[in-house]
Amino acid sequence: MTEGQRLFVGGAWVEPEGGHYEVVDPATEGTVGWAPEASRDQVRAACAAAREAFGPWSRTAPEERAAVLARAADIIRDRLVPYAELARAETGATTGTARGMQVGVAAARFRRYARVEPAEWAIAPQINEAGPMGRAAVMGALAVRQPVGVVTCITSYNNPWANPAGKVAPALAMGNTVVVKPAPQDPLSVYRMAEALEAAGVPRGVVNVVSGRSVEVGEAAVASPDVDMVSFTGSTVVGQRIAEVCGRSMKRQLMELGGKGAAVVFDDADVGSAVAGIGTTFSFYSGQICTAPTRVLAQRGVYDRLVEQLAAYAGRLKVGDPREPDTVVGPVISSAHRDRVESYVELGRKEGAVVVTGGERPPLDRGFHVAPTLLADCTNDMRVAREEIFGPVVSVVPFDEEEEGVELANDTDYGLIDYVWSADVARAFRVARRLRAGGVGVNTVGRNMEAPFGGFKRSGVGRDVGSYALHAYSEVQAIVWPG
Repeated sequence: MTEGQRLFVGGAWVEPEGGHYEVVDPATEGTVGWAPEASRDQVRAACAAAREAFGPWSRTAPEERAAVLARAADIIRDRLVPYAELARAETGATTGTARGMQVGVAAARFRRYARVEPAEWAIAPQINEAGPMGRAAVMGALAVRQPVGVVTCITSYNNPWANPAGKVAPALAMGNTVVVKPAPQDPLSVYRMAEALEAAGVPRGVVNVVSGRSVEVGEAAVASPDVDMVSFTGSTVVGQRIAEVCGRSMKRQLMELGGKGAAVVFDDADVGSAVAGIGTTFSFYSGQICTAPTRVLAQRGVYDRLVEQLAAYAGRLKVGDPREPDTVVGPVISSAHRDRVESYVELGRKEGAVVVTGGERPPLDRGFHVAPTLLADCTNDMRVAREEIFGPVVSVVPFDEEEEGVELANDTDYGLIDYVWSADVARAFRVARRLRAGGVGVNTVGRNMEAPFGGFKRSGVGRDVGSYALHAYSEVQAIVWPG
């Protein structure tokens, strides 16, 4: 596929000063292509180019910016098949996932932010009495969303299309310019996105992409004095380091970090629905997704049935080559990550969890595969129930009463998305409001793509998606005048 990829800096495709490194297909262990390793100076040049382009782009009419995003959406949609093939090769996602949930979602996100929304709104007039500030007056006010400036977008490896699109599209719609630093494991797809934006007519310097395996690439993109905001998706540990750097210069932040989603399943739940929802941890991105319901809290009356049916569900899933149409569970991203996931399964055994299904490496000749694994009889203090594993592993913890279920769900460092299954809708919503998470799915793992997305506690800072992303990538300015 792609070999000798160049960086995209200031509207030009430039040779990387750090050379190239191999991008490996996690299913075949073969070479997908060669990704560029940017130098620190090249990252700084990308940030400087974005700073120079910010003034003209921020003053461009919102309708013109929207037209660029709409053209980019059309180009991505037209090239869906080759783009998805690259994404599949880089990430190990199944063909259906690469087309529908990676490239397809990216196109939809560019299309979503091609819709111009009002960037100002009136505030109710205020009557001021005469005093030290002047004569009595009726004061009018207007709130105006203004672009933040230059945004560094550091993206996750699990979705090299939807994740950067969810940052770049609303940032550009608001009049910001961006420097994208893709995950080192699968950056080639992000360069295809840059090509689509270039073909759509994005001006020079408005979008820049710099990649590399070296930590200094990301550090330079965060620390640059030309950068006003950092949008990051990834681990909590890395997010904390980025936040420290941002804090020194008061850069704005949007952080979507780790998760350990609790699925609270009550006795009266539709077990089939719960199994299908929780089972997405085994199948969707092979569990490499922060929103996965990986920590199941099952009420005693349904516990045995739920464990039995989850085990049967996991056992039916075909693990293998993601190019095969009947494959459901592809590989994880790398050999190192496979070792990490397997080490957690072994840790669970040592902690006293029962491995109901999985736990063994699939007997495949190639690829970084992990069998869907169910750990039963867990307690909430086990590391497998507290730490993000980021693989097809589900831990099940029993509970007795509603209050205990809520306490267990909230007894975590994370708070991204939790889930509740119950036939009693009133109870489901009552419990949902008590869960300390940025989102709660009631009898579903589905998403409303206009609902705010983000986390409590160590799962992040800020909200995006829908109109909330336009707020995230803007500053609000108040303009006041005497009526």
